[in-house]
Amino acid sequence: MQAPFNPRNPRGGFPTRINQRIRVPEVFLIGPGGEQIGVVDTRDAQERAQQAGLDLVEISPTARPPVCRIMDYGKFLYDKSKKEKQNRRHASAARVKEIQLHPSVGDHDYQVKLRHMMDFLKAGHRVKVALYFRGRENAHKELGFDLMNRVLGDVREVGVVEQAPKLMGRNILMVVMPSPKTRQALKPAIAPA
Repeated sequence: MQAPFNPRNPRGGFPTRINQRIRVPEVFLIGPGGEQIGVVDTRDAQERAQQAGLDLVEISPTARPPVCRIMDYGKFLYDKSKKEKQNRRHASAARVKEIQLHPSVGDHDYQVKLRHMMDFLKAGHRVKVALYFRGRENAHKELGFDLMNRVLGDVREVGVVEQAPKLMGRNILMVVMPSPKTRQALKPAIAPA
């Protein structure tokens, strides 16, 4: 039988059983301070939670007997959503940015690309540098490797090589990540307030 539709939980069913929804005869109880009380009757556990003005929340439903904890369920959900939001923010902050170059890049274009790369590294992003060969440029791969080494020399203050320049088909690819010194400078900006 399928669980009824619940707008707060679109997958159906209940995300976590709490209070009167816990219908097993006994549970392993953990107190509000994290102390282990032991195996108790479910009704007794619900009464203890009610006396404390908190909720009885089923933490591990698959254990025998199920593990329940006395806690404020609203605060639990709020903390959980904040952690998920912060994890998403940190995951998106560590994206790989890409800079595309050609062996015949002009000096001004090179400086612009280099400035963008420095900005990405200072923001904590990893940077993939891709050097594309077109037509007869393919015959002069050494010029591409020279350009990659020039890029490495120019960003050595803020970045270190994660993946050395490598020929892949008609392209040379390399990945640069922020140096430890740059990451240390970022820590105060990333740390939660």
